[in-house]
Amino acid sequence: MDAPISRFTIPNLRALPPDMQEMIRAVQEKSGFVPNIFLALAHRPAEFRAFFAYHDALMDKDEGLSKAEREMIVVATSGLNRCQYCVVAHGAILRIRARDALIADQLAINWRKAPLSDRHWAMLNFAEMVAMDAENITQDDHLDMAEAGFTPDEIWDIGAIAAFFGMSNRLVNMAEIPPNEEFYMLGRVPRGA
Repeated sequence: MDAPISRFTIPNLRALPPDMQEMIRAVQEKSGFVPNIFLALAHRPAEFRAFFAYHDALMDKDEGLSKAEREMIVVATSGLNRCQYCVVAHGAILRIRARDALIADQLAINWRKAPLSDRHWAMLNFAEMVAMDAENITQDDHLDMAEAGFTPDEIWDIGAIAAFFGMSNRLVNMAEIPPNEEFYMLGRVPRGA
């Protein structure tokens, strides 16, 4: 028997507003399946739209941080927040974007042990501060980020991604949304292939 997608009601997709049906269809066409988060949030249309609008605003930019760097932040902070859904789903995306079959697992378990550049170490250290200890971030922390080569917009993006996924992690854990099985194999290719 399949595990439920959420502790909350999953609406009939045909009964959803047309814009939401279109979003879900587009994701399904691109990935070959509907991620459970779309189904789980669909029962609250206003929140569904707001969630995915902010998600896309943070994650689909072409300027500043690379898309792989954005996924690195999600995976590392979601690991800290013990969010299985986000680690598995965004880990799959990270493996593809970074072209590295190992990086997602390394970041999710303990990003400090992963083979990272100085830039990525600084980025994830700041993301961890935002995720776990934001009230203690100081001007010195921002200066350290600037010295590591990050622009003010990139520093904002690192913080915003860590904060947004902190909320997402808590929501997913509260609703007990499992990752789709399809995510587990995405981007898993033998090293050197």
